[in-house]
Amino acid sequence: MALSTKSDLQVYIHFPCPILIRIQVMARIQITNDISFHSDEIEEKFIRSGGPGGQNVNKVATAVQLRFNVRLSKNLPERVREKILNSGDTRLTKDGELILVAERYRTQEANRRDALERLKEIIRKASHVPRKRIATKPTLGSKKRRLEGKAQRSFLKKSRGGKIETD
Repeated sequence: MALSTKSDLQVYIHFPCPILIRIQVMARIQITNDISFHSDEIEEKFIRSGGPGGQNVNKVATAVQLRFNVRLSKNLPERVREKILNSGDTRLTKDGELILVAERYRTQEANRRDALERLKEIIRKASHVPRKRIATKPTLGSKKRRLEGKAQRSFLKKSRGGKIETD
């Protein structure tokens, strides 16, 4: 029995006899320390890429259309899910499915990695919680500078006033 890997998601086991057993391996995709999901939540479809590329562009489907259902994902925290769904992103469908198209590279594998990295970045940005600002008191120097500026402005405005003498 020999083990060989055709891609990062499928493992093929070859027995001495001509039987080929295909086992689907669900890879865990880590986004942050708290967020991860199974690869079966992502649907990848290979489509023909546009742009330059010669004759090869018409024959080979190298672009990747990655679909991830944000609304039905079991592993996204509710806060992150709502932030993505309410983001107004044009790549979101009415059903809550995020569609990313990656066609930057000339190979399927590079476009798969690119689409997955872009999905991870969207989820990371949605999971980011800004730190709460701690209110501080103004320093003595900043108070003095503010008052000096006010005094200069006041003097300028006072010097503008006055009666215009007409003879």
